[in-house]
Amino acid sequence: MRAWWVCGVALVAATLQAQVAPEKTGQVERLPSPPQPHWVFATDLVLERTSVVDVQRGLFLGSVPGGYGTFQPLFSRRRPEIYVPATYYSRRTRGERTDVLEIYDTQTLGFVAEIPIPPKRALNRIALNHVALSDDERFVAVFNWTTGTSLSIVDVERRRFVAEIDTPGCSLAYAAGPRRFFSLCPDGAAFVLELDDDGNERRRTRTQPFFDPRKDPVTEKAVRAGSVWYFVSFEGVVHPVDVSGPELRFLPTWQLTDEADRRASWRTGGNQHLAAHERLGRLYVLMHQGEKDTHKEPGSEVWVYDLASAKRLQRIPLRFPGATIYGFAIEPDASWRWPLPWIWQRVLNRWIPPLVTAITVTQDSAPLLVTACEYAGALGIYDARTGEFLRRVQPIGWTTDLLFAPYPGEGS
Repeated sequence: MRAWWVCGVALVAATLQAQVAPEKTGQVERLPSPPQPHWVFATDLVLERTSVVDVQRGLFLGSVPGGYGTFQPLFSRRRPEIYVPATYYSRRTRGERTDVLEIYDTQTLGFVAEIPIPPKRALNRIALNHVALSDDERFVAVFNWTTGTSLSIVDVERRRFVAEIDTPGCSLAYAAGPRRFFSLCPDGAAFVLELDDDGNERRRTRTQPFFDPRKDPVTEKAVRAGSVWYFVSFEGVVHPVDVSGPELRFLPTWQLTDEADRRASWRTGGNQHLAAHERLGRLYVLMHQGEKDTHKEPGSEVWVYDLASAKRLQRIPLRFPGATIYGFAIEPDASWRWPLPWIWQRVLNRWIPPLVTAITVTQDSAPLLVTACEYAGALGIYDARTGEFLRRVQPIGWTTDLLFAPYPGEGS
């Protein structure tokens, strides 16, 4: 179904023959410091980069390269640095493999340094929580997946690889303190790794299972608000994991949907279906109507929950984030004669399904909800408090896979 809509958009675009205005070149600027809360970072699988977008002003600010395959950037709040796990092959898609953790400057987006790591990092279609930055921003853990699972530990302050630590059968990396990470295990337990001050293993533990992977597994695409990670199962059960204490605490679970919602087949879906606003205490969930095993289908609404009461506050109907082709926006300009602009807006807002596959929320006091479709280099912008659709920002690339709004606003 999605493929038919994508083909339809391309056909309409070709028929309308949009004109692309020439870009001004040669403009080089330093981005302000500190980074702004309305900067959103969008990964692009095709162009292998992360686009930096000011979603308040609708401006493309620049990009950070990402190497071969998928990746998740990490963002320091204490240093002007972005960390990107990257993979390179000597013959592009074959040959000798080299894995590194690259460091980029947040003001220039320029390369700063690289730290070689074992050539084992996991390369998956959606790379969420494949890499984590410790809460004191000293160590990065990179998830490795070969015939076994492990974490590569990197000291980003001293710019050195520390160790590869095995995580038998347990996958991914979630920060859980200044010297602690945890991974998910096949039986529903958490594998907890504690580091010493040099980044070597100090202690490992394995918790009791906190979900049943046979009856209702959680997705790996958890989000964190404060000291609590929120995992959501395929059936819409929220599993909060508190990492503030000396041991992980599994808080009471709660349900996203009621009986009427389940009868109407409402489920979570998409590639990145969760976002949280820490100070507002809200959880944003991408929802769609579908049968079992449709958890990768795009969403048509975002449901908003109060984390303190576990109550739904709002349902936000979504629009298609925007149409692009080969990195160019399909939108009206001076060459479009009436009624073509009106027709095109009707197509975007009413005839094309939302097809939203990723969401994020900015962390300031005037938060924006940002949506994306994996087939387009465009963003949909909403008021995260009222749900009002504000605008589209395009183009930002060829595809949009993951979204990050890492920087806090005033008073954070």
